[in-house]
Amino acid sequence: MNVMISRYTAEIGTATLTAGLGLAAVIGALEFGIGWGDAGPESGTFPFYMGLLVVLASIGTLVQATVGRKGLQSVFLHKEEAMRVASFFLPMLAFVVVSLLLGLYVATALYLAFVMWSQGKYRLFVSIASGIAAAVTFYVLLEVAFQVPLLKGPLEAALGIY
Repeated sequence: MNVMISRYTAEIGTATLTAGLGLAAVIGALEFGIGWGDAGPESGTFPFYMGLLVVLASIGTLVQATVGRKGLQSVFLHKEEAMRVASFFLPMLAFVVVSLLLGLYVATALYLAFVMWSQGKYRLFVSIASGIAAAVTFYVLLEVAFQVPLLKGPLEAALGIY
C-alpha cells in the first residue's frame, strides 16, 4: 500500500492554508478600515471579522488535530487517489494560466473540451462543440445580457469583441 498523506497531515495542512487565507483577509480588511465611520461601519469591517473567524477556526482545528493525533493516523490519500485528484487539478491550473494569456472565453472552451474528451471520454467533436457552445453562452449571458465584462484575450480583440 502506497500511503501518500495521513489524515493528520491533511488536517494540519488544511488548517494552515485556511489560517493563511483568513490572515490575508484580515490584513486586506485593515487597509480599508474596520472602525465606525460617519455613515456606519467602514468597508473593511465585515471582511476583517470573517477573516478573524477563519483564523480562529483554523487555530481550533490545529489544536484539535494536535491533541487527537493518535486518532488521525489513518490514510487520507493513496497514490491512486492522488493521481485522480491531479487529473482534475492540473487542467484547472492550466485553465487559470490560459485565462491570463488568452482570456476567459477561450480558456473555458479549451478547458471544457479537454476535460470532456480526456476524463468524460466523449468524442472529440462533441467535446469541442460543447466547449465552444458553453463559451458562447457565457459570453451572451454575461457580456450581452448582464453587461458584465470579463477578461478577454487576443482572439476577442481580433474579432473586434471588446
